[in-house]
Amino acid sequence: MRRDKKNKKGKKFGSQNKLTLFQKPEMKFGKSCPLSQKNSPVVDYKNIKLLKRYTSDTGKILPSRITSVSQFKQRELSTAIKRAKVLGLI
Repeated sequence: MRRDKKNKKGKKFGSQNKLTLFQKPEMKFGKSCPLSQKNSPVVDYKNIKLLKRYTSDTGKILPSRITSVSQFKQRELSTAIKRAKVLGLI
C-alpha cells in the first residue's frame, strides 16, 4: 500500500499538512494574537508606530491571516487606521 511506504526523510506519504476531523485537540493552528496578550499596546488612532506596523508600504491594511491578529482586534485596527488616515496622521 502506498500509505505504508515511507519517503527518504522517514515520513509517511499522505500525512503532510492535511487537516482532518480526527486530529488531537491539543494541536493548535497558527499563532496567538499579538494584541490580545498581556502588556500589549492599546490600539488607538494616535499610536502611529503601532498602526504603521499593520499597514503595507502602499498604505493598505494588512489582512489578519498575515499578521495573525484576532478578528476583534483586526476590526479595531482597521477603524484606527482609517481614522488616522482621515486626520492626516499617516
